[in-house]
Amino acid sequence: MTLSRQYPELLFPGKTQYDYSAHGFKEENHPLIDSVNPVTWVKTALALRKEKVDLVVVQWWNPFFGLAFGTIVNLLTLVSNSKICFLCHNVMPHESTLLDRILSRYAFLRSKYFIVHSDEDRRHLLSLKPRAVVRKNVHPTLAIFGDFAAYEKIQARIELGIAAETRVLLFFGLVRPYKGLKYLIQAMARVVESIDCVLLVVGEFYESKAEYLSLIKELGLEKHIIVRDEYVKNEAVSLFFSSADVVVLPYVTATQSGIVQIAFGLNKPVITTNVGGLPEVVEDGKTGFVVDPESPDQLAEAILRFYQGDYEAQFSAQIRENASAFSWDVEVSNIESFLADRQS
Repeated sequence: MTLSRQYPELLFPGKTQYDYSAHGFKEENHPLIDSVNPVTWVKTALALRKEKVDLVVVQWWNPFFGLAFGTIVNLLTLVSNSKICFLCHNVMPHESTLLDRILSRYAFLRSKYFIVHSDEDRRHLLSLKPRAVVRKNVHPTLAIFGDFAAYEKIQARIELGIAAETRVLLFFGLVRPYKGLKYLIQAMARVVESIDCVLLVVGEFYESKAEYLSLIKELGLEKHIIVRDEYVKNEAVSLFFSSADVVVLPYVTATQSGIVQIAFGLNKPVITTNVGGLPEVVEDGKTGFVVDPESPDQLAEAILRFYQGDYEAQFSAQIRENASAFSWDVEVSNIESFLADRQS
């Protein structure tokens, strides 16, 4: 069962809620759940009961869906013997409120099993549901974007209008306050004093883009920062990652990041911050560099060290060697382990 509507248009800060990629993630599904229509929640619970499934896996990323998902699974546990597993991408949002905790507690009320992707999310979950059965594994690698479309680095740069010999850094994903983009922009002012490079900022802005453009202009970085305010279709993801030497995630807070696993899936090193579960997956000095959050100076030093030490090939080789640690088999095995649990 999937969502027929995620958010009411008034509550959605982006440009589109729909994926118009030519190469989508094609799986059989039934778009039945309307996040704000309780009738569909009851219908979904009854449809799942009819299927007589042993385990229902619920994708969880935002407490906004707490009423909908909570009602579905709470009803289902009353009318069937199905086990419920929440696969948590973020247990709580980065800017959480008391209402978020209330909605999450309701959603998790009658559920027992949970998958998380970081120690921080495990702590958040157990603070909400101390008796939960929790399995943790790192977020699996997202290598599939390279299957949709493959690019050589020079080819990707030419297609993006960037000179082949240019050093390219990539910031990718939704732009929100916790992503720390302003610190990366400030770091670039120092970086370009020593090396010529370009920062690609690619993703929809969920806050004022004007403030970032103003900062770029104030620091005289117009020739060094390219902003692409857009939702990126699946087949174009590898274009941006392939063009880059390194991916930079200057996050202020985090639990885990799918962006890291896209980068690793395409063998790209990552420079990130020591927050949440990020240092659990990015090995400092082996697959990238980890610096303190909210520190433009440390970000700049890491970027300069990356280029001056010529680390790209070394880090990429280590990422390939570590690939098995980010296998989907681990996540599947953790989910399957719940089926064998005979506890009530």
